[in-house]
Amino acid sequence: MEILNDYIKSLCGAGRCGQAPSPEMTAYAANLDIIAKSYPDIARAIIRELLDQRSYLKLIASENYCSYAVQAAMGNLLTDKYAEGYVGKRFYAGCDNVDDIERRACDEAKKLFGAEHAYVQPHSGADANLVAFWAILRHKVQTPALERLGQTNLLNISDTEWGEIRHALGNQRIMGLDLYSGGHLTHGYRHNISGQMFDVHFYHVDKETGLLDYDKLRKQLLEVKPLILLTGFSAYSRNLDFECLRGMADEAGAVLMVDMAHFAGLVAGKVLQSRYNPIPYADIVTTTTHKTLRGPRGGMVLCTKEYAEYVDKGCPHVLGGPLPQVMAAKAIAFEEANRPEFQAYAAKVAENAKALAEALVKRGINVPTGGTDNHLVLVNLDAPGITGTQAENAMRECGLTLNRNTIPGDKNGPWITSGLRLGTPALTTLGMGPDEMKEIADIFADVLAAVKPKLKKNGDPTKTEYNLNADVKKRSLERVRRLLDKHVLYPELDGAFLSKYL
Repeated sequence: MEILNDYIKSLCGAGRCGQAPSPEMTAYAANLDIIAKSYPDIARAIIRELLDQRSYLKLIASENYCSYAVQAAMGNLLTDKYAEGYVGKRFYAGCDNVDDIERRACDEAKKLFGAEHAYVQPHSGADANLVAFWAILRHKVQTPALERLGQTNLLNISDTEWGEIRHALGNQRIMGLDLYSGGHLTHGYRHNISGQMFDVHFYHVDKETGLLDYDKLRKQLLEVKPLILLTGFSAYSRNLDFECLRGMADEAGAVLMVDMAHFAGLVAGKVLQSRYNPIPYADIVTTTTHKTLRGPRGGMVLCTKEYAEYVDKGCPHVLGGPLPQVMAAKAIAFEEANRPEFQAYAAKVAENAKALAEALVKRGINVPTGGTDNHLVLVNLDAPGITGTQAENAMRECGLTLNRNTIPGDKNGPWITSGLRLGTPALTTLGMGPDEMKEIADIFADVLAAVKPKLKKNGDPTKTEYNLNADVKKRSLERVRRLLDKHVLYPELDGAFLSKYL
């Protein structure tokens, strides 16, 4: 908040003060004026969030900045329309326009990824995974069970028969990447519904190298023989070999499901091709639509035609009514990603991540696997002897926004953690390149060296409190400010315009 308040004081020194209002500024003003007229505190919070994001280097790997058009698509009367069902098969009348929007989004998604089928209704990546899980369960477990009973409708079987099917649906095996190895909560973590609806078996990265051992995974897969082999990650910095994973899934008789929420933009931008592109190999692929894809917050499922009818029943089976305004924003984002300039952007995201990782390693920072192939970089904090919580908060004090993250064998657990995760999608959107990444790595390393845990009365270090060298903090904030002054977020929105809402 200290950094944000300083930035607010200097508002009229940034952006386009004194110039004619841009079209974007005019549109934002009209929107904010409506809100501010009756709800000034909410308008103020919106503007303060913009200023907050202008005041810190956003290094969170799962965040980005979407276009004005994507943002505008989410703020209109489409939000007032219920559209349960899917294109051409709705439970409400009057969905013609929603059908057009959803069809456009699906068509753009299929074109973008080369997928046979797209479902754009999920509200998040977690929802997309639930839709995919249940599509697989219905196709592979429920439908065959009904066929054995000579039925196609669940309502036509007895309570006893339904009980047996329910039992079978709730006792299927899944193999997912362990949370501490870079997997996601929705990949079978016990505190998530995915860990409560499946018999979960985790596979792990090697604790020494941080890499996935495909031979070991294959051996485990053939022993477990799960219904689903779930791949993908939220904190793994190397590419996955989907050709290899497809082969071992076939050998074990498993459905190959890929959660590409983190690297979807690198797939769309043709950075990940051939065996590193999951689309030609997976039965079902799920993703978010923000992160590297640079669209609205939301989810999506891509699949082969074999699973299409099951995926399309996501609403009402798993989801409530879809959000037409977000589907409109997805359609715009997908069309933006289908342009050549998005491929150039995606390539720069990966280039920047490599530059950042290399610069950190040169400064003596422990980067698991020694680098990165994608958009994210992990940092192991064992050497400096501080926790992820301490490092995350200290970095924020110094102008860097990132998140603490577990590492393989993490002794501090998923809340405190022993690592950090950094990403380059948002900074790349701002136009930063390898030179800025090296500068950021220097800032990061200087701050990390300046953080010391506070001691308890018995002399043991705490896991949350810390001391931070004041001179290092001051220098870091100055360096961050200089970087951000050259790369202003939404520069069309100038200080004079923004300050009137504060």
